[in-house]
Amino acid sequence: MKNVLIASLLLTSSAVILAAEAPIAGNVQTRCLITTDTNGVFGNPLPSKLSTASADGGVVPVVRYDVTLADAYLAKVTTPTAFSSSPALADAVTWTGSTTVTKTTDAGMAAYETGKVTYGSTTQYDLTIAGSTWFSSEAAAVYGVSKSFPGGSYTAVIVAECIAK
Repeated sequence: MKNVLIASLLLTSSAVILAAEAPIAGNVQTRCLITTDTNGVFGNPLPSKLSTASADGGVVPVVRYDVTLADAYLAKVTTPTAFSSSPALADAVTWTGSTTVTKTTDAGMAAYETGKVTYGSTTQYDLTIAGSTWFSSEAAAVYGVSKSFPGGSYTAVIVAECIAK
């Protein structure tokens, strides 16, 4: 009797050990593509200011979002809050920036600008219509209190993200 009980326990426990896993794999392709349309360039209208504004001699960076699935993505565009590379700076840099819709492939996308949400240096848009939208981001950096930027090369980055809802 004891042997039958032990054999039953071994058979029951071995059935659990013999279980198999069957993996399930898949790929999802995004239906939101971000492309740099125009690289930005800092103008230097004052010794203490670098700016991408055309009026300041700069070039405004432009990113394009191509969306093939409506109402599935949020566009997030963040203007710089620091240089990614620059000469050594001994004082604080004050940053300002703004992002706007500058061109669309559908007239209904004009509502993106009025419906945008801005927090900190990030502007968020709800991409509710399939098509292409161009976003322009002006950025300006002011050095210290009327201090001149040291000579050298300055680089900053606009971060463009497409977030699935």
